[in-house]
Amino acid sequence: MKKLLSLAMAGMLAFSVAACGSNDTPAANDTNAAPEGTTTEGTDNAADGAVIKVGGIGPTTGDASVYGLAVKNAAELAVEEINAAGGINGVPIEFRFEDDAHDATTSVNAYNTLKDWGMQMLMGTVTSDPCIAVVAKSAEDNMFQLTPSGSAVESIAQPNAFRVCFSDPNQGAASAQYIGENKLAQKVMVIYDSSSSYSQGIYETFAKEASQQGLEVNAEQFNDNKTDFTVQLQKAKEDGADLIFLPIYYTEASIILKQAADMGLETKFFGCDGLDGILAVENFDTSLAEGVMLLTPFAADADDAATKSFVSTYQSKYGDIPNQFAADAYDAMYIIKAAAEKAGITPDMSASDICEAMKTAMTEIQVDGLTGAGITWSADGEPTKAPKAVVISDGAYTAM
Repeated sequence: MKKLLSLAMAGMLAFSVAACGSNDTPAANDTNAAPEGTTTEGTDNAADGAVIKVGGIGPTTGDASVYGLAVKNAAELAVEEINAAGGINGVPIEFRFEDDAHDATTSVNAYNTLKDWGMQMLMGTVTSDPCIAVVAKSAEDNMFQLTPSGSAVESIAQPNAFRVCFSDPNQGAASAQYIGENKLAQKVMVIYDSSSSYSQGIYETFAKEASQQGLEVNAEQFNDNKTDFTVQLQKAKEDGADLIFLPIYYTEASIILKQAADMGLETKFFGCDGLDGILAVENFDTSLAEGVMLLTPFAADADDAATKSFVSTYQSKYGDIPNQFAADAYDAMYIIKAAAEKAGITPDMSASDICEAMKTAMTEIQVDGLTGAGITWSADGEPTKAPKAVVISDGAYTAM
C-alpha cells in the first residue's frame, strides 16, 4: 500500500550510505577500459574483466532533456566515485546510458539495447510515461529497476521496481498540506495536463487534500494544446485565484509564466518536481520565475557538507548547478551500491537472481542521501523520507 507522506521540513544531513552489511574495498590503481557510453573505473577485479553492468535510460534530447542530462551526469559522477572507492565489494560498475527522448516506445527500445549489452540492473527511467512502459518489460525479465524520478504510481507497479523520488499522490497531498499549513492561499487554480499520468496523478490527490485544508480549488485542464494557456489563465484571473498550482513539466510552465505576465496576472505560483529545470529553458526570462515555489527534496544552496561537495564537484565537471533530478540519480547509484553489498551481488549472477536478492535487500537498508536522511523502502518500492520546498529567488533555487 502506497504511503502518504506527511510534510516535514528537515535540514540536509551529511551524505553517507548506511546499510547493514555494507562493505568498502580500497580502490586499486588498475583502470578497466569502458566502451563508449559507459563509465568504469578500476578496482582489483577490473583486470579480469569482472564488472557489474548497470544501465540508465532517460531523455538527453527533446523537451525533457534537462531532466535526462542531469540524471546521466550525476549517475556517471557517482559511478566514478564508487569505483574509485572499490566498486561494489571490489567489483567495478560499468554504466551505460541510453536516450529515450521522453518517449515510451523509444524507451522500450533503449531497454532492449541495454539488455543486448548485458545489463544486470536498471537505473531508470527518468520520466513517468516511459517508465511505465519499461517496467512492464523489466518485470517480464525480472530485472531490478530503480527509477530516480519516475513518480507515477504505475512507474513501480511491479515487484521488481523501486523509486528514489516521491510518488505523484505523495507530491499532490504534500503540496496541498504545505500551501494550507503555511496559509499561502485561500483560492487555488490548478492548471494541469490531462494527457499526462504525472500531472493527472498529482492533481487528483492535491484536490482531495486541499479540501481537508479548507482551500477553495478550481481546475482547468489542457492536453493537445501546450502552447496557449490564455483561456486557463483568464479563468484564474476571473476567479480571483491567489495561487496557481502547476503540477506540470517545466516547458509548459515557462510558457504559462510568460503569458501570465503578458496578461498582467499577478499571483503566486506553486509546483512540484516537474518545474525543476525551468531556469534552464532556452530563451526564458528567468525573472518571470521570481517567487515561484516548488516541492522538491533537494536545494543546491543547502549549507550541509554533502550538498556543498556534490554541487561543487558537479559544477566543476559539467559547468552547471545540479537540480533535483541530478540529486535523485546520484542517490540512486549509492542506493544500488548499498543494496547490492547487502545482498552480496556478484558479477556472475544472472539479472533475475540479482533482482531477487535486491528486492529483499532494498527493504533492509537505510540510506542517508542528498534527497533525504534515513531513507528506507517498503516492499512496494516506495521510499519514506521528508519532503522539502524551495523558492526561486534571484534566478536560483533557495531552500524555504
